[in-house]
Parts: sequence; structure tokens; C-alpha cells
Amino acid sequence: MTLEEQIKVLFSETQKLRQKVVVLEKHKLEQDKIIQIQGIRIAELEEELRKARLSKNSNNSSKPPSTDIVNHKKRQSLREPSEKRTGGQPGHKGTTLKMTDNPDIIIDLSPNYCNDCGCCLESTEAHLEAKRQEVDIPPIHTIIKEYRQYSKECPQCGHHQRSSFPKHISNNIQYGPNVTSLISYFSVYQYIPFRRLKELFSHIFNLDLSEGTIDNILKRMSIKAQPYYDKIRELILQLKQAGSDETSVIINGIKFWIWVWQSKFLTYLTLSESRGMKAIDSVFPDGLEKAILNTDRWAAQLKTKAAGHQLCVPHLLRELKFIEEVDKIDWATRFKEFLKKGLELKKQQLEYSRDNPILIQLEEELDKLLQENIPKDIYRNTYKFQKSLKKNRDSILTFLYHKEVPADNNGSERAIRNVKVKQKISGQFKTGGQIFCVLRSIIDTCKKNDNDVMKALNLIAQV
Repeated sequence: MTLEEQIKVLFSETQKLRQKVVVLEKHKLEQDKIIQIQGIRIAELEEELRKARLSKNSNNSSKPPSTDIVNHKKRQSLREPSEKRTGGQPGHKGTTLKMTDNPDIIIDLSPNYCNDCGCCLESTEAHLEAKRQEVDIPPIHTIIKEYRQYSKECPQCGHHQRSSFPKHISNNIQYGPNVTSLISYFSVYQYIPFRRLKELFSHIFNLDLSEGTIDNILKRMSIKAQPYYDKIRELILQLKQAGSDETSVIINGIKFWIWVWQSKFLTYLTLSESRGMKAIDSVFPDGLEKAILNTDRWAAQLKTKAAGHQLCVPHLLRELKFIEEVDKIDWATRFKEFLKKGLELKKQQLEYSRDNPILIQLEEELDKLLQENIPKDIYRNTYKFQKSLKKNRDSILTFLYHKEVPADNNGSERAIRNVKVKQKISGQFKTGGQIFCVLRSIIDTCKKNDNDVMKALNLIAQV
């Protein structure tokens, strides 16, 4: 290859290298832009994460863990550490399987011959050595009852007299009260979804039911239960203390609200499209004028006409924990200690008089805390919380002046939790929430009064 040819080759390769350099520089610029965009996005995400860690979550508010943006490894309880060991406490009575004195079936196991010599022992007197019992359930099968209606002609007047069917027998063929009460029990009390309920009746009871049949049975059962449900509402109106709460539910893709009003012996649940006063007025148009009402700080609850109100103290403590984390203000810590003083006084004595020196001092401490100047621009969350408490100042220590009024609203939260459990297991309320509300109100009221739930449902089914 001549020198001239070599120069041409080198020139060509140089040109190719220059083109590659141009391409690489262009690629570098594109990568720099991507890195810059990613850096901005990382900064945005870090800011969102910082805010999420300072926002309300299941540890510092009443929000459920499922709504947490940041995954909290362990939910921290507001309960103070106790000196008691975990598990059953001394004196706690356990339960165990016990033998009965009246077994349904007795099987005598008497030897017929001697294992040593083979002698026949059938005519020899037997002596009881020991007893063992087995608890079991017999195979379940359906029973079909046929009611035959007869007539007779009166020999005296010639009247054609016909017998009457039992009151609950209204069709040529129908499911009996045991089937109806079991479906209500499994669906409303044990939260079993329709499909699994259909399988349960097929596998265990040898009874084929469609999901539509289950739905119709529950609807008829709720109609029969309506008078007892209305009676619970009437009794709620006579209470001197009651608790109330509400929670959202999804029914056929639409958001509704289930409300609860409850006491130590009563539970009343109802479904509403509203979370406001419209829902309360539709059930208790005149409010609960005889009762002191325990609630959280939801505006509609606090507007309810009542003899008095009590804010849920654990709710306040969780909100104060959030304020401590976000605003980092000493006022929140001092208000927490103030509330804990009130709770400790309730443990020592159920009821105090208005002129009690300790309570007078506590009321003065409350006024000082509420009158403290909180800079709105610096401590926005604290300012908003204090403003709300000023508005509801007389609902903070009510529990100390009435022995029947608790400091918390745990009873309402327990009642409303059943709604969430039902929804999580079943996905949503397939039959409609009001059917659940009617039957669950009766079930929970029975439980609170130590009444047999299945017996109560069976009696309603026979109506």
C-alpha cells in the first residue's frame, strides 16, 4: 500500500472516530438530562416521604393501618407499661373439656373371655374399672316436615271447619326457622360470604341453596326482626349515657355510612347516605336529650342534641402525639399529662362533685392550657387543635362528674369494627347494609345481655 493510500485510510478512520465522538457526546447530553430529571424526582420523593412520616397515621391518630403511606413496623399503643406479666393473670379461671354425668349413649366394654387361660367370662359379674367419654357431632341431614290440612263437617250446624297452618308456614314449600336462623347467624355474626355460605350448607347440611335464595332469606329475616330493631331504638332514647360512631362502607360500588349508637346493654346500627346531621336527624330527630354522648370530634356528632357530650380521651391523646411529632411543642406534652391525670382520677373514683378541690384545680389547669397563646403561623396543627377544644371545652372532663360515663368511646368502636370485619371478609355488603344493621343490632344486643344468639334468631324466624 502506497503512502497516499495509507493516508486515505487513516483519514477515513479519523472521520469515523469523529462521528462516534459526536454520537457519544449527544448520548452523554441525553444521559445528563435524564440524571437531572431523576435527581429532581428523587428530591420530590424524599420530600413526600418526609411529609408522610410527619403526617397522621395509625400510630398518632385514629386512621387504620391500611391507610399508612409509610409502613410502620409496629403500631405503638397508648397504654402505659404495666408491671403485670403477659398472659393469664393469677386467679384467672381456665376452661377445659369436662366429663358429663349424663352421657347420651353408653357403650359397655365387658370382657367375654380370659386372655390368660381362655375361660368364658360371659356369665361372670363385671366390675366397673374406668370411664372415658368422646364428644362428637352426629351426621347432619335435612328433615322435611309436611303439614296436612284437614277439614271436618260439624254434625250440629253443618259448618265446614278447616284446620289452620302454623303462622310461619305461608307457602307450599319453604325453608324452616332453623335454616333461616343459621343463615342469619353465619352471614351476619360469623361474616361468611354468600358463596362460602352456599358451599357450607351443601357440604355440612346436605342442602343446596343458591346465593339468590340466601339473599331472599336474609331480607325476609330482617323484615321479621324490624319490630325488635325498632324497640332497641326506643330504648336508646331513654339512656343516660350512650356512645356513637360512624364508618364508611361500599355497597355495589357506592359509598355509604353505617352509624352506631350503643350502651353497655344496647347496640343500634343503621345505614345512611350521609355522614352529616341528616343521618342523625333521620334516626333521632330530637337527639338524645336524656343521654351524655361519647364521641370523637366529628362535627355532626357534637351537634347532636344531648344532655351533655364527652370527647373520646384516647382520640385526643393520639392527636396530641401527632402534634408532638410535627409541631414539637411543649404544650402538647403538657396537655397529654393533664388528660392522664383525669384518667387516673377516674380509676381512683368513678364520680366527683363539682366542688371537689382536686377537680376545681384540674378545671383551672384546663383553662390555662386552652388560654395559652399558640402562634398560628408557627404551630398550625396545635393552634387548630386548641381552637377546637376551646369550642368543646365543657366536653373534655364530663366523665369525671358522672360514674356511668367512660372517658373513651371504645364501645362504639367495638360495635363499628364488626362492619369493617364483615366488609374485609365479604368484599362488600351484597345484600345491602341495612339488612346487616338490623340483624347485627339484635345479635350484639343479645350478646351484651348474655342471651343465646341462636335461640333469639330462631324465635324471630318463627314469627
